[in-house]
Amino acid sequence: MPVNAIGAEQLSGIEEESDIYEAFAPHVDTSNISVLTDTPPGKKPNLKSFQDVQSLIQQGKKREAKIVLRENSWPTNSPIRSQLWPALCAQHHVGKTMLDGFYWDMVNQVFGTTELPEKPIMLPPFVDSTHCLPYHLTRKGRAVADRVVSVLGYACPDITYSPTLYPITSILLHFMSEEECYHCMASLVAPKEKVFITQTKLLYEVTWKTVMQIAKKHAKSAVNYLSTMCNGQKPESIFMDWCWWILGGLPFPHLVRVMDCFFHEGIKVFYRVSLAILILFHKHVTSSNSEWDTDAIKNDIDNALPKFCKNIPVSPAKLLRTAFSIRALSSTYISRVFLKTEMLLKSKSVLSGPKQMVRSRSSDNLPTSQSQINVQMMSHTLTIREVFGAYCSSRWFERNLKDDRGQRQAYFGTGETFLFSLYPERAKYPWVGIEGDTGLGHASELFMAADSKMITIGGGEGQAIWMDENIRFGKTDRCQTFNNPPLCASGDFEIRVLEVYGFVGA
Repeated sequence: MPVNAIGAEQLSGIEEESDIYEAFAPHVDTSNISVLTDTPPGKKPNLKSFQDVQSLIQQGKKREAKIVLRENSWPTNSPIRSQLWPALCAQHHVGKTMLDGFYWDMVNQVFGTTELPEKPIMLPPFVDSTHCLPYHLTRKGRAVADRVVSVLGYACPDITYSPTLYPITSILLHFMSEEECYHCMASLVAPKEKVFITQTKLLYEVTWKTVMQIAKKHAKSAVNYLSTMCNGQKPESIFMDWCWWILGGLPFPHLVRVMDCFFHEGIKVFYRVSLAILILFHKHVTSSNSEWDTDAIKNDIDNALPKFCKNIPVSPAKLLRTAFSIRALSSTYISRVFLKTEMLLKSKSVLSGPKQMVRSRSSDNLPTSQSQINVQMMSHTLTIREVFGAYCSSRWFERNLKDDRGQRQAYFGTGETFLFSLYPERAKYPWVGIEGDTGLGHASELFMAADSKMITIGGGEGQAIWMDENIRFGKTDRCQTFNNPPLCASGDFEIRVLEVYGFVGA
């Protein structure tokens, strides 16, 4: 079980452009970005500063911050977002704070260099190539977005399907540096309490079905109208693309204002905005002076809403006011619909799925032979600082076995267990009792242990390898079981790659 770890003191920063920009980052083409303001000409808007919002966040006043973000129509080119968006995303970070240089160390591991590659980067399999939206990024900006998404896929192998991850990365890069963008995205994919970005095909399906369900109640007239336009067919296909009404349809100034709220409140902002789009669409196309033709809508119903969004006839402020004025649409209600939909889909997949066990889909993110050219992810090609591990002689299932008194044994395993280090030096640390020594004491037989909070190998005055419940952070000490030195110089480490090999039928 080799662990590729990096000592905290060995991470170093890499020079990059400032994280605070006058408006947009250097990798943005500003020539086609329109700047809309929602205030009358000549009247200067009384907008809150970043310090105002930051103060509310630091004081834990999330509701007050939410109202400020909803009501303050900062122009598209306002410099506030280079500070505001990272601060909003950082609220949701889970685990230890990433050290300076963390991202660039990951880039080095994946690509072997921090230089942007000249050839296109092969994106992770969870990306939907039809929705790699660059917005106003330059060619270099697109390459930067590709790299951020690739490193994120490398760091988060459990992501199996996430079509919105790339466009959200692109949006962030309009206002910040590459490293800052990665930190923001890492914060958005980590939370368990609040959903920002769905990461499996199942949850993506749950979102559009959730939107459809809440729309039937809170945008009922619009849903009924769309149903009549579908020539008797169910409107499911329309809702399947719900998030692209926002991410792919809205003009950039509208989208940026939506993201101001999204980075604070999560995916429920997208739900509300999608309902607002439905309500505004229905109101507009059924008005007496509408330029929309009923037959044209019927003949191209799947593109009706995206087309409406591209030329949406209201300001960003009016869009958000419509979204947040929908009554009785509480977060609790949305969560209840989401959970019910998720449970229903999971139960259907269990009932209709194959009866035999299937392999984990997490392996789908491992590189193919072609991708090794661009993404050096296989263990023998990694650019690495620390590699160590252990041969475990017993099955980890034995952690659940009980002794004669009916109690679970804290430690299990046999003397065939040993530790090893591959880099920076090769070494093997066998069990101290391998030569048949007697009288070594109980501490010499603490081979393996695990529970819901940790995994550990070796014990007695320290643990040779200890990993937390998320297999993200760990530590290594000298232990009496193997009489080993710490397996990395710093003692504490962050896990980059965990490889597990099993022997079947041996």
